[in-house]
Amino acid sequence: MDDLLEELRAGLPADALITDPDVTATYAHDMASFCDAGAPAVVVLPRTVEEVQHVMRTATALRVPVVPQGARTGLSGAANASDGCIVLSLVKMDRILEISPVDRIAVVEPGVINAVLSRAVNEHGLYYPPDPSSWEMCTIGGNIGTASGGLCCVKYGVTAEYVLGLEVVLADGRLLNTGRRTAKGVAGYDLTRLFVGSEGSLGIVVKAVLALRPKPPQQLVLAAEFPSAAAACDAVCRIMERGHTPSLLELMDRTTVRAVNAMASMGLPESTEALLLCAFDTPDPAADLTAVGELCTAAGATGVVPADDAAESELLLHARRLSLPAMETIKSATMIDDVCVPRSRLGAMIEGTAAIAGRFGLTIGVVAHAGDGNTHPVVCFDHTDADESRRARESFDEIMALGLELGGTITGEHGVGVLKKEWLARELGEVGVELQQGIKAAFDPLGLLNPGKLF
Repeated sequence: MDDLLEELRAGLPADALITDPDVTATYAHDMASFCDAGAPAVVVLPRTVEEVQHVMRTATALRVPVVPQGARTGLSGAANASDGCIVLSLVKMDRILEISPVDRIAVVEPGVINAVLSRAVNEHGLYYPPDPSSWEMCTIGGNIGTASGGLCCVKYGVTAEYVLGLEVVLADGRLLNTGRRTAKGVAGYDLTRLFVGSEGSLGIVVKAVLALRPKPPQQLVLAAEFPSAAAACDAVCRIMERGHTPSLLELMDRTTVRAVNAMASMGLPESTEALLLCAFDTPDPAADLTAVGELCTAAGATGVVPADDAAESELLLHARRLSLPAMETIKSATMIDDVCVPRSRLGAMIEGTAAIAGRFGLTIGVVAHAGDGNTHPVVCFDHTDADESRRARESFDEIMALGLELGGTITGEHGVGVLKKEWLARELGEVGVELQQGIKAAFDPLGLLNPGKLF
């Protein structure tokens, strides 16, 4: 420990190191339940690339594991510390280095908050689409590490589609540049995509070149009530089959709607079994919403209400963003799953989740990026009740098993981390795991970067 601190201090300013165990303990974990976390030896908050390189050279020389972190809003334990590790928090590297309206790119450090970047590029008439629900808190580096998504993915895609190039500090301290800042480029293997979603296990992202789009028109939102989740999912299939491209297509089940009303008095219809929110940011969104409203009615909607203006639309979106916080008020703890299935199997996924909730005697609300087939079943439980905690964990696993049975994946946007690494092996298969472990060994032969995650 003394050698580690002495070596780190040789290349870092005094205020970049935290050694007080009461403070370092607050950096031990992200927001996931049921994920073990160790006690870090030290927390380092660098401000420059050179300082990150010094940390990694020190870690390599002394064989000390390093756990990179952003805002720790993750839900898989990917940012959890291991005993005796260096926690490398990148939140102080928070500069927007460049915004280019001509090239339609932004160059940023990893600690930039998603919402801060979004507002900054909006001032230039540009748009950075990825918008995780935690966008007011989460960092771009964390978004890249977990390949995060958000509400707009049905039209605009996930984080990986907006990362053009990266500057990465490798495990031994070398600096690697990947990708490009041009509109096109196919030189060599796509190492940029390899780092996106790698959860800090291959290198430390210290700079990112991000693609931007022209700022779209203000979107309008439609809310449709359904007598069953199956009917709402039928509407989703009809919307996508007819070739519509909504900017948002979200589903909240009855449990979620009631939780949001109880927490924030939003006035959402509690008689509904499923509430579908659909938005368009096209030049004539009202016409698009009318067409979608007709499809919802044909699928059995009992009520279809298009928003009159941007303010009413934002109120509906605010209700959707409150879904997870509202579910957290039901019990003392939650487990938030992240299973993505083909759109055509979305109804089966939601109905199957309801059956799992019944078998285990638990409250499980479902909110979904319905246009992507990405469901977020939220398992509510009393963490002081050992039996209820066990049932919560078992139900969580059954939900993931159901997703795989339906041709889906164990995570659409939250990552693997500690929480789902056993399930990653099931999804990838033996050959897939072997190859991915070989890639990890090529970048990090000593196994120092975020050990215990993914595999």
